[in-house]
Amino acid sequence: MRILGIDCGTEHTGYGLIESDGRSHRMVAAGSIHTSARLALQTRLLDIAKGLRQVIAAHQPDAAAVEEVFYAQNVKTALKLSHARGVVLVTIAEAGLEVGEYSPLEIKTSVVGYGRAEKQQVKRMVHSLLALEQEIESEDACDAIAVAICHATHSVFRARIGAVR
Repeated sequence: MRILGIDCGTEHTGYGLIESDGRSHRMVAAGSIHTSARLALQTRLLDIAKGLRQVIAAHQPDAAAVEEVFYAQNVKTALKLSHARGVVLVTIAEAGLEVGEYSPLEIKTSVVGYGRAEKQQVKRMVHSLLALEQEIESEDACDAIAVAICHATHSVFRARIGAVR
């Protein structure tokens, strides 16, 4: 299964594509959609949608996964993040992709085995699970790959439960 993981942001929206059977994972592509903080929010959101459409068209994922909105101290930042996340969800729906939504705790637990893991621990485990020789430069892309890995492991678990029933 080819899974597109997305780490939403208004300046940097990270994406990571993996091929996975739920146990082993292989990176297909990773990167970030950049927007300028000087642009109006609606222009930035449009740029995120356009960039994501290009990624989906180029890589043809089978499913997508996004991190759920988390509690933020700054309400204004949380609202902007929610706008970006909404655009991402609409773009995924337009493409007809199945989407999984996961909390930061679920993502960290799936990747590291510990829900309160630090960013560096997640990054090291992503590199280890994918057996990467080169470091993923974009932190946003690395986080997006972690979201995709989480979806892959949860999909296998849901399939097993469905088979038991």
